[in-house]
Amino acid sequence: MTAPVFPFTALVGSDELITALLLSAISPEIGGVLVRGEKGTAKSTAVRALAAVLPEQQVALSCRFGCDPERADDCPDGPHTGPATTRPARLVELPVGATEDRVVGSLDLRRALGEGEAAYQPGLLADAHRGILYVDEVNLLHDHLVDVLLDAAAMGRNTVERDGVSISHPARITLVGTMNPEEGELRPQLLDRFGLTVHVAASRDPHVRAEVVRRRLAADLDPAGFAAGYAASEAQLTERLAAARESVARIRLEDVTLRTIARVCAGFDVDGMRADIVTARTAAAHAAWAGREHVTREDIRAAALLSLPHRRRRAPFDAPGLDEDLLDRLLDEEPEPEPPVPPTGGDDSDGDVDGASPDESGPGDGAQEEGRSGDSRPAPPDGSADDRGESPTTAPDDPSRGAEPERAEVPDTSPSGASAPAATAIASTPYRARRLELSGVGSGPTGRRSPALTPRGRVVGVHPAGNEPAGAPVHLTATLRASAARRAARTGPARVTGDDLRHAVTRGREANLVLLAVDASGSMAARKRMGEVKTAVLSLLLDAYQRRDRVGLVTFRGSGAEVALPPTSSVDAAAARLAELPHGGRTPLAEGLTQVARVVARERIRDRNQRALVIIVTDGRATAGPDALARAQHIADAWGHTADTVVVDCESGRFRMGLAADLAHRMGAEHIALEQVAASGLVEIVTDRTGPRRSAA
Repeated sequence: MTAPVFPFTALVGSDELITALLLSAISPEIGGVLVRGEKGTAKSTAVRALAAVLPEQQVALSCRFGCDPERADDCPDGPHTGPATTRPARLVELPVGATEDRVVGSLDLRRALGEGEAAYQPGLLADAHRGILYVDEVNLLHDHLVDVLLDAAAMGRNTVERDGVSISHPARITLVGTMNPEEGELRPQLLDRFGLTVHVAASRDPHVRAEVVRRRLAADLDPAGFAAGYAASEAQLTERLAAARESVARIRLEDVTLRTIARVCAGFDVDGMRADIVTARTAAAHAAWAGREHVTREDIRAAALLSLPHRRRRAPFDAPGLDEDLLDRLLDEEPEPEPPVPPTGGDDSDGDVDGASPDESGPGDGAQEEGRSGDSRPAPPDGSADDRGESPTTAPDDPSRGAEPERAEVPDTSPSGASAPAATAIASTPYRARRLELSGVGSGPTGRRSPALTPRGRVVGVHPAGNEPAGAPVHLTATLRASAARRAARTGPARVTGDDLRHAVTRGREANLVLLAVDASGSMAARKRMGEVKTAVLSLLLDAYQRRDRVGLVTFRGSGAEVALPPTSSVDAAAARLAELPHGGRTPLAEGLTQVARVVARERIRDRNQRALVIIVTDGRATAGPDALARAQHIADAWGHTADTVVVDCESGRFRMGLAADLAHRMGAEHIALEQVAASGLVEIVTDRTGPRRSAA
């Protein structure tokens, strides 16, 4: 017997999350909820608790998809005339490593190989019909799977056309995804497909935090007793949800309400019409939850706070969020007057028939005022305190900021090698980078950059029997050919067996690791030069985001080196770290190269199949510590073929020592003069690099 889940009505300090989940459960057509937040904020606990309070369902026993026997759904197993039963609403969890076949369904291999029948085997979308499909760490899921899930959530159907199977079945799901932004972001196009988004952060109120700990400890000590204490409130919430589901279809959306929603969405300059539609549906669900029969200003405000913030994030470096003062101003604006209606001779003048002002609440208004004035989001069942996040801050690379005055370069005169006072250069607007494509064929994680053997792609061969990797798709033609050859040799049974299975070798593209090692010492500290380097690094981050690469940043200045940005896919964290990067002081080249070697070695242990490209931006000087140049040269001699490397020479002046060129020679790396890569040229050199010495290992 499984332990009871944590009660939904026992959740504390997550009001926005509770509201979004309830509204999505009332109206699944909203399109699901994306829950963003730091670790340890009960995201998964809330989703699992929601399934326990959803009303029970009538299900046709003969239906593989769990359809309602009283509804005339276009179901492949219909019409549903047989016996029915009652079951709880389902919660289906999608693992990060799930394949597309497991999600959408596929050919039933047992029946296809044993009986020769092309039968359909339902997937997770069929299992989750009329329930919740929960995807933890949705930002780590492959993009094509996220597209499939969001399409099904938006259309309410799943259509499969593959492997000789052609079927379309209902898949009305409440899609809930959770993610930690520190581990990477979703593309803006995918963000827009989620109906609602909530950012969850742990409360800073000691009383709220203490209550969270108290309830969690009590639930762990006696799960059954703790759940029994909330049984009455859970049952009450279930009844309220069922009533809201029945009444949401009767909610009236007046013309003035639709114009207000359109004005709000246009005022925030969101793309497309999905925001307007989702906001209208959410406002109707909010009104139904509050027990009203029409949508009010408070319903629209609550809906906009959940449906618009993530849709304003158009570029990877844009910060999500919503200006609530602007929202209030847009809601308070007077609607535009109706165009005059020509007289028709009757007495039906088209006056204001909308009745009460959108600011007025009807007598059935059961919403509870909380927080800011005018905010009437439904209070959670336990009445816990609201814990909203802070207003978003300006992105660190905002090009609208004025340029700062030029600072004098700080000379590197410290006899001890300690860091001189540091300055901070500002990157300009990133530019588009041409794709870096390593030569050879790798076997790294699926991405969009270099050729590789991947679980998904173009079929280029067949794996030897018994040596296929996990997740390799079945090659149907090769399987039938092997079975025919075996039968011709009169060995084994006359039908296809498991020994005849053959799996396809597929070729696609992989993601790579781009590790940048930036010399931030005083000799590199010319403001314009560092600005150009930062702009190039920012552009590489943008390109890596689009190509699904991972990017790391190592800096060295003063007397040491540090990993300013561990290898990551989070462009937001990368942009913020890059904006704070200071420069000035001596040049600890040996320490910088040592740190780069450590990062590469550590990443190779983490994922041996991921190929790396190291880009070292320096003038080649080594001025920190005893025998600095000799130590740097020794490390370069020992570098070998640890990784493909490019050295960007930043030495300037009429008389040059050629230290960066010597460094490149010792490392077996390409050497590029800064004059060739100034400003927008750095990324072009990096992404044009297709030399024959790139390793495919």
